[in-house]
Amino acid sequence: MGENLMDLSVVILAAGKGTRMKSDLPKVLHPVAGKSMVVHVANCARKLSPNNIHVVIGHQGQLVKDEVSRYFSVNFVIQKQLLGTGDAVKQVLPFLAPGIKNVLVLCGDVPLIREDTLRGLLTTHRTSGAKLSVLAVNMENPTGYGRIVLDPGGGMIAIREESDATKTEKQITTINTGIYCFDKIFLEQAIELIRPDNKQAEFYLTDLVEIARSKREKISVRLMADPRQVQGVNSPNDLEKIESVIQQIENELP
Repeated sequence: MGENLMDLSVVILAAGKGTRMKSDLPKVLHPVAGKSMVVHVANCARKLSPNNIHVVIGHQGQLVKDEVSRYFSVNFVIQKQLLGTGDAVKQVLPFLAPGIKNVLVLCGDVPLIREDTLRGLLTTHRTSGAKLSVLAVNMENPTGYGRIVLDPGGGMIAIREESDATKTEKQITTINTGIYCFDKIFLEQAIELIRPDNKQAEFYLTDLVEIARSKREKISVRLMADPRQVQGVNSPNDLEKIESVIQQIENELP
C-alpha cells in the first residue's frame, strides 16, 4: 500500500438508479467477486485517503449507506434530485475539510479500478500543475462512453457524451473513464458555471473540461493501459463479463 494523501478527498458517485440492470437493487450494490461494486471502489479509495471519503447516495440511498457502512467509515452525502454528475459532486463541496487541495472523483459502478492506476493519475495531476486531470483509455468499441476530443496539438477540447456526439466524434476511440482529479478551488468556482444544456437536461461534470479551457487553465489527460479496470456495469450481461475479467486480473498479479 502506498502513502496516504492527507490533502486529498475522494468522492464516490453512487446515487444512480441503473435502470438497465432490470433490478430493484441499486446498480452499485450488485455483487462482483462476493462484494458489492461500490464496496470494491471504497476499498480502493481508502488506500489513498482513508479519512476523507464521501459517497454520494440517492436512489435507495439507505441501502447503499447500510452496505458501505458494514465495511468502512465514510461520509454520506444525499443527492435529493438525480440531476447528473455535476450536481452530485456539487453536493459534496460543503463537506470538504479545510486542508483539502485536490478532489478525486470515482464511479461506484467501476469495481475493478486499482490503487496504482489512481496514484498514476494523481501523480500526473500534481506534477503537471493541472486544475483538472482526466483518466482516459483507448477502447476498441467505445460505444456508450464519452469521447476525449483533442485539438490538432493534442490539447483537450472537451469530453463529448455519446448522446451529444457528432458522427465524427463517435469515431474517436479514446474514451473518458469517468474518473477525474480536480484542484479544489477550481472545482468550487467552475462547478457553478455548469448548465444543463444537453439532451439529458443534466449537469454534466464533463462540462468542466470546456470551462477550464475557456479560462485557459491547465488540463491533463492520463492515458491508462488496461481498459479492463474501467469497464462499467450497465446490464446483467456486463455483470457476468466483469466476473470473468476480475479473475483474469487477479491471475496476472504477482
